[in-house]
Amino acid sequence: MLRLLQIEFHKLFHNRASRVLSIIYFGLLTSIALIAVIRFPFGNRMALADLGIFNFPYIWHFNTYVAAILKFFLLLVIVSMMANEYSYKTLKQNLIDGLSKKEFILSKFYTVLVFAFTSTVFVFIISLILGLIYSDFNELSIIFSDLEYLLAFFIKLVGFFSFGLFLGILIKRSAFAVGAMLTWYIGEWIIYGLLGWKVTSWQTAQTIKNLLPLEAMQNLIVEPGTRLGAVKTIANQITEFSKDYSVHFTDIIIVLIWTAIFIYSSYVLLKKRDL
Repeated sequence: MLRLLQIEFHKLFHNRASRVLSIIYFGLLTSIALIAVIRFPFGNRMALADLGIFNFPYIWHFNTYVAAILKFFLLLVIVSMMANEYSYKTLKQNLIDGLSKKEFILSKFYTVLVFAFTSTVFVFIISLILGLIYSDFNELSIIFSDLEYLLAFFIKLVGFFSFGLFLGILIKRSAFAVGAMLTWYIGEWIIYGLLGWKVTSWQTAQTIKNLLPLEAMQNLIVEPGTRLGAVKTIANQITEFSKDYSVHFTDIIIVLIWTAIFIYSSYVLLKKRDL
């Protein structure tokens, strides 16, 4: 494993675009802390932190949701990593040097795991620091509750990057691979619309849509905005408001199954392809 990771990170380190995108990504993750000092330009200029977004345990939900939006920067690193293998003939050279196709796919998957794990640890540290500074609740039992959002964040990144890896191998061009990801996302909505409109009920159509990869990844961490007490109070004044914000085990299983499908499909595709 370490040997395979060493090979991959040697390639990434010597690729300027990958270095820049990685720095931008982790820089943006760090910039989550800047949200704390943003103030509304009206009234007494209340800071966003005063709304309670950095209170434990809500901060785990809020920060993982925001950080997940930034995953597209690392997606570019993943797909360009594969595109470069074909452009610079490093894939063929690695195979000539004795690396098997299985080891090659594993090296990419290990890189995906490292990126996802590093991102999760990064978000954990930032959230913990912000929470200790701004949270109104500092009891250990409260601080370390709702940590399942970090697990969901990790699994979400692994699934998303594995999908990007598969598309990178399938299409060989990073720009087209990202385009294919967006097309797939639109396709999931089209399937949902057609099923609900022509085939079955909208509820059944949503159930089917929940089984699709990008929708399942999105369902892992539900938007946290309406979970804030002030927002829910306003919503309840208008109508009765109820929403489930928890991380569901079924969504985790669905994403893990899709991750396995993407990695295995990548191996099968590479095994059958004439390089």
